[in-house]
Order: sequence, then structure tokens, then C-alpha cells
Amino acid sequence: MDNIQHVTVGLSGGVDSSVTAYLLKQQGFSVRGVFMQNWEDDDDDGYCSIKTDSLDAIAVADLLDIDIDLINFASEYKDRVFHYFLEEYQAGRTPNPDILCNSEIKFKCFLEHALNHGAQAMATGHYAKKVVRDGVHYLCKAADQNKDQTYFLCRLSQKQLSHALFPLGDITKPEVRKIAENLQLPTAHKKDSTGICFIGERPFREFLQKYLATQPGLMKTPEGRTVGEHCGLSFYTIGQRKGLNIGGQGDAWFVAGKDMDNNTLIVVQGHQHPLLLSGSLKMKDLSWTLPEKPCEGRYTAKTRYRMADAPCSLKYLDENHAQLVFDTPQWAVTAGQSAVLYDGDVCLGGGIIESSC
Repeated sequence: MDNIQHVTVGLSGGVDSSVTAYLLKQQGFSVRGVFMQNWEDDDDDGYCSIKTDSLDAIAVADLLDIDIDLINFASEYKDRVFHYFLEEYQAGRTPNPDILCNSEIKFKCFLEHALNHGAQAMATGHYAKKVVRDGVHYLCKAADQNKDQTYFLCRLSQKQLSHALFPLGDITKPEVRKIAENLQLPTAHKKDSTGICFIGERPFREFLQKYLATQPGLMKTPEGRTVGEHCGLSFYTIGQRKGLNIGGQGDAWFVAGKDMDNNTLIVVQGHQHPLLLSGSLKMKDLSWTLPEKPCEGRYTAKTRYRMADAPCSLKYLDENHAQLVFDTPQWAVTAGQSAVLYDGDVCLGGGIIESSC
């Protein structure tokens, strides 16, 4: 921090990045904003917020008296994130594009742009902390545990973290809103985005059907009883309840598995059905935030963003595969999602869930 003077901030048009830019100015940094356009296939439809977000980002930059650049990374996003996203869904898995977007676009393309244009660091509005000890950059949970976003930053490397600043790490979301209100920022009361990164909040199945072919098939129970029809295995995820349209009485129905060979969706009744619970998982494509990979042993982990840390044991299967064994079975562990490992408040990284058992 002592050697950093120039910081480039990713201004998304939301309240978090707006307050991030303000806080950095207050701390004496020379601040420049960048609005990243990472999607343009259908940026003129009613679901894409790029135009509104860019205007909000420009308005915030004007109010804070900082320069802002509008940079188009749509080609890089399509090549590095969206193609993988479609391949995973086509294979019946459920990817997390936000994690890949952070590691490949925000903290790679954007970081390279910032460094090439005179910045010594980049900052984002993520709720996370960075602690530096003995030259090692530790990615740590934010003070606002309800908003902590280290799960989405789990694939950042030491090099990426060394140039990253997270000014919101020590304040809460209500405090961020209050700062924005006091400054009369145009984003002060803007709703948080909950859609796919840079694609917006749109009907997800309808969106996927623009890119993936539909192949209808049968919904069956584990015992082989047909209870309905699906519109294509790519459009469902493990643990899904809505949109199954299975009639009858009794407990709610959930997606519990996919038989890709027979194009069959396996469904079960009851939230706690044994097929929805997993005592362990195997993960691949390991990526760690620290210089050395974690030792085998006891940690906690998340298999999805909105869940409590689950105590578990880590065991390596080979150089790029590991197993997590949980103290208590975890619900709807989903292939393609990320399993993220924690040592207390330190996010260690993790891997892509390959299978559960």
C-alpha cells in the first residue's frame, strides 16, 4: 500500500464500486475508473443493463471528479468464460461463470489494462479483505459475513492478489449505502445485481435455449417410474425444485441426478431425500490462493455461495484432484460448481466439483 499511488477502479454502475472509488480518493490515491463491457450479443434487449450501468458509472465518476474509460472485453469474455459456460451446461454440469469471470476478465484482462496504463493496483467493490504477512497475500473474509464474496474470488493467484485492493472489506453493506446516500450518489439506492455476471437478470432457461439445442426426455424416479417430461438435461441443476411441473400429492419434487446416456432426469420427493445428500466430493482443476497448496487435514468448505462453512477433511488424490470428506452430509452437491476451502477466515482456493458420493 505504501508504494501505491495510482489505482484503477472497476466502476460497474453499482453502489459498491461507487463507494469503493470514493473511499480510495479519501485515502489519497490517484483514482481512475474503468467500466467494462463484457457482453454485447443482445445488449439491446430488455434484460441487459449495460447501457444503464455505463451511464450510472459515468455519472458517479463525474460526481467524484475522476476520469473513466469504457473498455470492451466482450470478445475475451466470450472466449474465456462463455464458451466454457456453454460446454459445461451441454455436458450436464452447472458451472459458475462469476468465478471464472473474476479470474479471467476482472483480475486478468482488466488488471493488465490497468497496469499498462500507469496504475500500480486495481480495486473492485467485492466484499473481501487482503492481509499481507511476510510478503504473502492472504485472501480473507469480509467484515460483513452476510455479503462476503471470497467464494467468487477463490481462483485468484498470488500475482493477481498482489495488485488487488478491496476497500469494502472492513465495512458493511448498510454502511456502504449510507455513504452513498450522504454523497448523493446516483447509485445509492440501486438494487444489487443477482444475475449472471455481465449478462443480466433474465429468464435463464429462455436465455440458454438461444445457444443450446433442446432434447426432451423423461423424468423418472430412482426406481424407474416415469413422472414427467423434461425439455433438455442442460436446463436443470441438482437440487432444482421450480419448473419441474410434476403433479400429484406429497412432498415437493427435486432434481437429484442426470442420466446423460439415456437422456433421463432423475427426480425425488422430499428435501432430505438420501440422493440429495453427499458425504464427500471429488474436485478437479485445483487452484490455490497461497504460494503453497494446503496440507491435507481439517478445514471448512463451501460447495455453493449461500451456505454456511461445512467442516471437512482434505485429501489429495493426485496432482490435480482432491477429495473433501464432510462431517455431515451436504445438500445438492453439484458437478461443475466450485468447492472452496477455508482455514478460518482465509480463503485457500479450491476446485471444480467433479462428482459427489
